[in-house]
Amino acid sequence: MDSNSLSYSLDFIASSGRILNVEQRTALQTSMLILKKNYNFKRVMFWGKVLGIKQDYFIAQGRGEDEIKNRTYLYSFNCMDWLLLPTVSESMIEEVAKTARGHFTGDPSFVYEHNLYFQIETEEEGENNVIKSSEENRLAVTIQQIDEDVSVVPRGAFIRTPLGPVHVNRSFEGLSESEARQLDNFLHLREPKRGNTLYLERMGDWCPAIDFLDVLSDDIPKGSWSLQFECASRVCMLRSLLWLGLTFYHVPNTPQHGYIYIGNGLKNQDLPFML
Repeated sequence: MDSNSLSYSLDFIASSGRILNVEQRTALQTSMLILKKNYNFKRVMFWGKVLGIKQDYFIAQGRGEDEIKNRTYLYSFNCMDWLLLPTVSESMIEEVAKTARGHFTGDPSFVYEHNLYFQIETEEEGENNVIKSSEENRLAVTIQQIDEDVSVVPRGAFIRTPLGPVHVNRSFEGLSESEARQLDNFLHLREPKRGNTLYLERMGDWCPAIDFLDVLSDDIPKGSWSLQFECASRVCMLRSLLWLGLTFYHVPNTPQHGYIYIGNGLKNQDLPFML
């Protein structure tokens, strides 16, 4: 959610039980202005909150010239003091996949360990091979995975320039109510992973500048999104069943939209068996 519209955006998703108290809202509105200035971000988003056993992680996302590629993540425990998350690498993803289990503790210095039950040849013969990963690394990997899987924008909200960078489409006026009722009109805000085959059906209104992102209707498994209209049918709400806690809203016929994640950071691995 854009920090500039945070005050009313949080009200739209309150029906999902994803709320922040008055102190947290006030602190976020102040600290995000400071983040934008200190780190020279083009925009600052409140990404959400990852629930921990001891304390929760509040997550902010800073964006640069390219809305997809130039992203920086920070976390805080009090919505005022922010710390940078490390850049995710392939080795980090592999370590987290092998070591991290269960709920987040709320301690970024906590170390997960995984013992490999075989011997390897080392200088000290017989030494066990132990893989370690910190919770801070796990948090960075989890946030990236959630963004890759379920970050949502309405069709036309972002535009790709001829030179490649992706920017906010200032002329976007929102989806119509009928368009907002179709999953085909919602896209993943990430580097496209598959071709958008809907252009064959659209033809007349297909535009390469806005139809370069993957559509939600192609997601596997089918049925991983819940689309509803709330607030007297004035607001379109999308909820992910794959990452429970991800909520997206869009007010038809206006440019207002955004998403937030408030959950335990665990992927719903049982979803294919629940559909």
